[in-house]
Amino acid sequence: MKVFIQKHSKIITKNKEGQPNGWLVPIFNVHDGVLNKAQHPRQVYLTVIAPREVKGPHLHLKRWGLFTCIRGNARILVRTKNGYEEYLSGEDYEFATIQVPAGMPAALQNIGDEEAYIVNMPSPAWHIDDQDEHPVEFDDYTFVWPVRE
Repeated sequence: MKVFIQKHSKIITKNKEGQPNGWLVPIFNVHDGVLNKAQHPRQVYLTVIAPREVKGPHLHLKRWGLFTCIRGNARILVRTKNGYEEYLSGEDYEFATIQVPAGMPAALQNIGDEEAYIVNMPSPAWHIDDQDEHPVEFDDYTFVWPVRE
């Protein structure tokens, strides 16, 4: 399996007079054709990570994660058979959407000094009768600041 990344451009929106009134960032569009239909999001939620904190690692055997940092910046760390791979998303990283396949342990790290807001659009959706969260450790990895680029 492979981690998928899609970067997104910030699009300036305008009012009826043609003046800027904000912006938007596409996160997922079924018409892009980049995800297998079985991997299309089945749930959408926001997770917030305190400055310089880490959520996880988590291992989902059935659930694919589709992460986009929409405020601040985050590192998505994935353990593969070849070792650890780091992916960046957020304001400074083109709001990249990172898809982590089921069966790959991952951790989310806020790499900034303010809260990081991450939208997750997993498939399948979480259900109380199917938790699919399994313990895993990243004991041989050191979470560092600042970001290695």
